[in-house]
Amino acid sequence: MSVAEKVRPAETPAPVRESRVTDEHGRRIRVWELVLRYALLLAVLALTVGPFLWQLSTSLKGPTEDIYRSTPSFLPAHPTLHNYTRVADTIPVWDYAFNSLKVAAGNVVTNCVGSALAGYALARLRYRGRRIATLTFILAMLVPVEGIIIAQFTTMRELGLNNTLIGVVLPGCIGAMNVLLMRNAFLNLPYEIEEAAYVDGANAWQRFLRIALPSVKGTLAVVAIFAFMGAWDDFLWPLIVLSDPSKFTLTIGLNYLHGTFANDERLVAAGTVIAVAPLIALFACLQRYFFRGVGEGAVKG
Repeated sequence: MSVAEKVRPAETPAPVRESRVTDEHGRRIRVWELVLRYALLLAVLALTVGPFLWQLSTSLKGPTEDIYRSTPSFLPAHPTLHNYTRVADTIPVWDYAFNSLKVAAGNVVTNCVGSALAGYALARLRYRGRRIATLTFILAMLVPVEGIIIAQFTTMRELGLNNTLIGVVLPGCIGAMNVLLMRNAFLNLPYEIEEAAYVDGANAWQRFLRIALPSVKGTLAVVAIFAFMGAWDDFLWPLIVLSDPSKFTLTIGLNYLHGTFANDERLVAAGTVIAVAPLIALFACLQRYFFRGVGEGAVKG
């Protein structure tokens, strides 16, 4: 061994950094806080997703399985799709679903178009009465649906739209909450971009279609999801307006199914899964825009 090797001190290993879990502000989260947060998240997940998973499990159970035993079984012993076939053979569930799809699609189109136009007018255009118009939309959110449902029914009857799907769509074609969401999304856009377009000769329609609207796609996705869910899950208004069974929506058809098969919860569970499946598919397709749009159109105090 050389003299230099004898003199050279032994190299100390580099200290191992402990992994730290921090929040959005960079502060360290203690272990018990992290465990508590995950425990609360799991509890919320069980309360929200648990009933749907139980309905899905019930819809897949065969007639030989006891769904009322004291120790319930979550997983079906012999999964089967026979309950879905029985629902489709007993009531025109697919016709009801198609009627609901037409109502929901019309509600989505009218809400997206109308809310975008109204929100842009409230946020960007300068005219007298703009604040009063904004206050009107805010006050409209405070009015319960049950308080105006008689007036809505009378209006649809005077227009000759009773027992039509158009009469189901028309009262909810533009929601006050959706208009305020679009207004706040447009307010968050920088004015300099529109000012530059105005200097270049762009009119209000060009600024709306080419600059403002493409910048709030996330909020449009939020409006589309809210409009679809509201129209798809609505029960009271279609029940009042519609009287022809061939025009019933899915929610009314499922109520008929429950009244007919009150002793067979498997069929009711199968109908529930059929009703919820389109909502899950829509959210799965638009979830990327949904979470971005919540921040764009958040209603600020």
